[in-house]
Amino acid sequence: MATIADTAPRITPRDHRFFLTGAIAMAVVIAAGFSVQLAMGRSTFAAPPLVHAHAIVFMGWVALYTVQNVLVTTGRTALHRRLGWLAAVWVLVMLALGCMVTVAMVRRGQVPFFFRPLQFLIFDPVTLFAFAGLTVAAILLRRRTDWHRRLHFCAMSLLLGPGFGRLLPMPLLQPWAWEATLAASAIFPLFGVAWDRRRSGKIHPAWAWGLGAMAGCLLLTELTTVSPVGAALYRQVTAGSPGAAVAPLDFPAPPPGPPAARPTTST
Repeated sequence: MATIADTAPRITPRDHRFFLTGAIAMAVVIAAGFSVQLAMGRSTFAAPPLVHAHAIVFMGWVALYTVQNVLVTTGRTALHRRLGWLAAVWVLVMLALGCMVTVAMVRRGQVPFFFRPLQFLIFDPVTLFAFAGLTVAAILLRRRTDWHRRLHFCAMSLLLGPGFGRLLPMPLLQPWAWEATLAASAIFPLFGVAWDRRRSGKIHPAWAWGLGAMAGCLLLTELTTVSPVGAALYRQVTAGSPGAAVAPLDFPAPPPGPPAARPTTST
């Protein structure tokens, strides 16, 4: 029976291949999601500058995470460490832009129709802060490679919601559309658990922290969405904007037009 690992495992070429393969697979999920959206006419480049800045920074993180795994796998650890400090600053920019885009969409009353507006206002920032927390922990534990790589892997998994949201049939998953994307994102750390167990018969505790962060996102989002705190936050954010006329817990009506022209995902 598998047990929780309490000592640092020896790093092997198989470890490098696993994390690099995982990084590439996560990048493919995000790239595929946005490509499908664009090919089906559901996305357009005619977006406000804030949205473009958000997209560039978040796609930049995907590229940076993938490159970092390539550098480790090919033995270029000195460059990997230097880029790591760039990543630390990058996370702050991601937090700021992600929250700004979420607030802007809610204020415009343009939340995707398969999300409750209040839930959307909560889960995007909550997920981002969970991602940032795991990333900071990974940076602080950079000398403990076993923790460092697994925590970064879990943090990256938290960013897969927009990719899966563009691949899954989101309107059909209502009212559990966001929960479905979170469950799909959890597949990656669960693969990590299975890989550790097969590799050594032990499960590294970093996976428990990563999956716990996902569970925490779910719990905090669901509780806040139906709480007076969530309702008060929604009123404050939408005050004086078109979003104030949108019921916070009602699903918006689908936009007019053929299904192919309808937006199917979050930011």
